[in-house]
Amino acid sequence: MNTHAQKIALVTGATRGIGTETVRQLAQAGVRTLLAGRKLATAQAEAKKLADAGLPVEAIQLDVTETASIAAAVKEVQDRHGRLDILVNNAGIAIDDLTKKPSEQTLETWRTTFDTNVFAVIEVTQAFLPLIKASPAGRIVNVSSALGSITLHADPSSFIYDFKIPAYNVSKSAVNAWTVQLAYELRDTPVKVNTIHPGYVKTDMNNSDGEQRGEIEVDEGAKTSVQMALIDADGPTGSFSYLGQVLPW
Repeated sequence: MNTHAQKIALVTGATRGIGTETVRQLAQAGVRTLLAGRKLATAQAEAKKLADAGLPVEAIQLDVTETASIAAAVKEVQDRHGRLDILVNNAGIAIDDLTKKPSEQTLETWRTTFDTNVFAVIEVTQAFLPLIKASPAGRIVNVSSALGSITLHADPSSFIYDFKIPAYNVSKSAVNAWTVQLAYELRDTPVKVNTIHPGYVKTDMNNSDGEQRGEIEVDEGAKTSVQMALIDADGPTGSFSYLGQVLPW
């Protein structure tokens, strides 16, 4: 018997890349998964591809930077399913100008990055939390990055030492910090909150200037999110990991 068959998941930013693959892998595990995207038509098209392959996938419109869109998505999940077992906060942007130093990034870049990568994660989580608490074993997975590790950035021997993409990096540090705060709040409940590093994945985000970057394929990049979404009662909370390896904050 598939123990995940009755679970309901929602993945934000799921119309491409790691998001779409996270939906696929959760659905392959038997989870009924809501593929969320800013544009409903795009989400529906991607969801149809997966549903046509026999996977339990539904589309839902969700712009994580729009309060009204978040509220509408929460109502839709409430009306359709009455609860949410898994929330994967996958949506994110990287818009730093790589030709500029950390001190030269514009304030607009910082604000826009934090609006999507931090404040949207907090707002979406706050909005869905009542539905997650209605689950017998709620799971929240925040997609961060090793680039959010302050410890690694301060270590000259670290593999990320020279990857100073400031607004993006600091936004992921903030996501990590938020994860710890929320996990503490929910420590005596069945809800587990974790943050993950997907790996250096070959995605559009790593191809912004026309040069393809990344070391691993998208299917590998989705694995940690899926693993943490499906942890049992003995699994961690308030952790930061990559494929089972604990990462430094």
